[in-house]
Amino acid sequence: MKRKVKEVADLVGISVRTLHHYDEIGLLSPEESTESGYRLYSEDDLELLQQILFFRELDFPLKKIKEVINSPSFDRQEALRLHRKMLLEKRRRIEQMVKTIDKTLQHMKGEIQMTDEEKFEVFKEKLINDNEQKYGEEIREKYGDDTAAASNAKLRGMSQEDYQSMTNLEKEILSLLQKAYTTGDPASDLAQEVAAKHKAWLMYSWSSYSKEAHVGLAEMYVADERFAAYYDKSVKGGAKFLRDAILIYLGMN
Repeated sequence: MKRKVKEVADLVGISVRTLHHYDEIGLLSPEESTESGYRLYSEDDLELLQQILFFRELDFPLKKIKEVINSPSFDRQEALRLHRKMLLEKRRRIEQMVKTIDKTLQHMKGEIQMTDEEKFEVFKEKLINDNEQKYGEEIREKYGDDTAAASNAKLRGMSQEDYQSMTNLEKEILSLLQKAYTTGDPASDLAQEVAAKHKAWLMYSWSSYSKEAHVGLAEMYVADERFAAYYDKSVKGGAKFLRDAILIYLGMN
């Protein structure tokens, strides 16, 4: 059974505009159409749409989804198994969050005692899991499993004070990056302050430090669109500006 775009939108619960956008960017473009030019969605198109929406539920950007599904090695069944694994992990994190809320309520009522570490453990675990999902493959390929595992272990063992300091410093870096970018000079005092604070921020999770590793990460900020998007959302071109500031800071420009 072939369906028109409005029928698919009603079936799936998304807007016609969304389907048109998927078509425009080449993410989902049905090959068949009516004599009047209306797109007709086949069962294969609907199966692909389902997988696109699974990816979206897991916060994959559209560009990355297109790259994955257009890959010659793309396998729908394998993709579904991946979706299932990731959704189960997402459910596990949500369940952990609910348990933490329940324990906090009991603590507030005086029914149990809850340590500061227990109050914030779930947030550290979420940070680790998010980093693993977004960047784990690249980080492990570049620095090795042992380095990634040591970083995760350091995050898990972090005190609440250090965790809060780390998150505050991250916000400070993004804010300062916006101001430094307006100078147009990665060697400016402001830009070099950003680079110095970036090194201090890294040391909350890195078990050891080297200039080479710092440079490698800075280069990855520019080369990997997901890293670039994180800094560019604060200021367009921010990832490259930060990379250049770090290279100057380390004397490796």
